[in-house]
Amino acid sequence: MSKAGIIEGLRKAVLTYDIEGATKLAKKAVDSGINPIKAIEEGLVKGIRKVGKKFENKEIFLSELIMAAETMNRGLEILEVELKKRKSKRKTLGKVLIGTVAGDIHDLGKTIVAAMLVANGFEVIDLGVDVPTKVFVEKVKKFKPEILALSALLTTTLPMQKEVIEALEKAGLREKIKIIVGGAPVTPEWAKKIGADGYAADAKSAVEIAKKLVQS
Repeated sequence: MSKAGIIEGLRKAVLTYDIEGATKLAKKAVDSGINPIKAIEEGLVKGIRKVGKKFENKEIFLSELIMAAETMNRGLEILEVELKKRKSKRKTLGKVLIGTVAGDIHDLGKTIVAAMLVANGFEVIDLGVDVPTKVFVEKVKKFKPEILALSALLTTTLPMQKEVIEALEKAGLREKIKIIVGGAPVTPEWAKKIGADGYAADAKSAVEIAKKLVQS
């Protein structure tokens, strides 16, 4: 398979939710000496961008967007290891650290937001679910992202968003980062009350807010 064929294959794998194909092709890209940035941008990201547009236009279902995101992430895992080996950096709009707060294991909304952010040119580090406050603080110190996105899907875990912001203030990191909060029980009023920089009702608004925040 040619280098161009591998990159096109990565794009098609995301469009067809072919996780196994994306994994194999990402490994082939590395073995063939393809620049991992090119494989990510022209392969995986082009694919998720098209899927994201289809979702916005209501041409596909939510489950399909999630499968596409998972496919992209499998390929990214392999290619980002190669990026680090080469000490290369992707040119992005900014780095976003995202996670669901402690006590909450809901993954759906966060996964969609992460995929749409990648599709729109952001580098995303997904910490997963049930993330302790101290881990958010540690990872902000380590990765130095422009934006921290905090998800809470349960009313009982809403206070954890506030706790993370307060912990960042104590650590002297709050002024160095923009914070977006979201999740079913989150409101603009709550975001304002806890001192967040933005509130996102869905993935589309999360992308719009993130773009504004990195430009401000």
